[in-house]
Amino acid sequence: MSKPIKHRPANGPTSGVYKGDALKDLAESLNITISDTVASALASDVEYRIHQVVEEAARFMRHGRRTTMTASDIDNALRVLNIEPLYGHTPYNPATFRRALPFAQSTSAGPVYFVEDEEIDFDRVLREEKITLPKGVSWTAHWLAVEGVQPLIEQNPPAIPREAPLDPSAVAPDGTLASVIKTEPGVPQMNGVSLPNAASANSKLTQQQKQQLVKQVLSKELQLYYARLTEALLPPTLDTMKRTAALASLRTDAGLQALLPYLIRWVAEGVVGALKDGRQSENDGRVLEVLMDVVTALLENRTLFVEPYLHQILPPVLSTLLHSTLPPSHATQLRTAASQTLSRLLTQHSTTYPSLSPRIMKTLLLALISPGKSKGSREGAIRGLVGVGKEAVRKGLVEGGGAKVVASECQGSASRESNALLNATFEALQVLRPAASDMTDALDGENPADAAVIRKLVDQVGELFASRIAADSAWAREIVGIGPTDDS
Repeated sequence: MSKPIKHRPANGPTSGVYKGDALKDLAESLNITISDTVASALASDVEYRIHQVVEEAARFMRHGRRTTMTASDIDNALRVLNIEPLYGHTPYNPATFRRALPFAQSTSAGPVYFVEDEEIDFDRVLREEKITLPKGVSWTAHWLAVEGVQPLIEQNPPAIPREAPLDPSAVAPDGTLASVIKTEPGVPQMNGVSLPNAASANSKLTQQQKQQLVKQVLSKELQLYYARLTEALLPPTLDTMKRTAALASLRTDAGLQALLPYLIRWVAEGVVGALKDGRQSENDGRVLEVLMDVVTALLENRTLFVEPYLHQILPPVLSTLLHSTLPPSHATQLRTAASQTLSRLLTQHSTTYPSLSPRIMKTLLLALISPGKSKGSREGAIRGLVGVGKEAVRKGLVEGGGAKVVASECQGSASRESNALLNATFEALQVLRPAASDMTDALDGENPADAAVIRKLVDQVGELFASRIAADSAWAREIVGIGPTDDS
């Protein structure tokens, strides 16, 4: 607590150690003229203040159990008396005062004390080693974590190595199986052959592999959520309330990024389990419907970053779309749902990955045109082309000859698969149909221009589809690429 400054008694001494002449000299340096009476009164007051500060400083000296008063004692005394401290005087670098004798002309002035300035020798300074200044404070940014995985950079702490050995039958989150080859300790091997001269290279490789291991532990809440979610979705039951709630949670909830690789692996395993047998039951069809709904829900969740897992999402979707034998009562619905999922996936990520659409189109064209493919696979390929877009349908069915392949294969067949394939092809060709007009004219075979359109239409899509498309001249010209004003 600061102490108030004491006021000097009015009947104090008029002169003392601090003379009035010093105040008169100070006033003259400031162009101020004061009388001897005022100077004597001010000198007496200054002396009183100095005694007060020294008295407070002496208390700090005694509390510090010292016999020498330091500059810090004076600073503390000034602080207690609510006076601004004196700057430039510290106890760690005390100033050295020198005494100068008084001038011979004025011996009554007494000795003068001053701080001696240090003399600097320039030759010595130039010979000394130059001290380089350190770099200033700067800021750099680095990735602390990317999608829950800590990058192995020098700014981040090292990754925790795995203590348990890998299980050959264990499935990693990315869907790959771990493989372990038993080798003798200290002897590296390649393809089962020992390489005794590669010990140093093997040790470096082992060290790099240990550094690349990143341990990701799911919280108990996410583990419980995963267990409850999978139980609510599969096996499918008549109670749809839990399934609807689970799909809604996948579609809207945030904070599921850590579970995304496990959910995708669960979908892939479910699709493989439902399609591994040659004949699928009705229960397998319902399982596949639920799994396609799960994939759609994951793609609709805006808080999930699914781009790193596209290569794991596409296989189950394409397997469902192009599988040869699906349950008859679920085949059309499953292929339609898979094509819609494929369309959504391409709409969201084809701009980021320009090669995604051509690669999928190549897969679909091979399933559509290659000989020996089943009708179910061709139907799935056609529905997939519809999901890719209008140009994909044109390249696959018209320019690639897919419609002719379907027409020749289904000619004279009345089976359920043939009818489904023909319907799917006709629905895909509807994508190329121009906007509906009030009047649609059929092609006239006696008109030379229309006859040329019919011949080209039969050559591109086959006679089976050409006979139905010829009823709409605008549709036929759009398919063959002939404008309504062209003569041939």
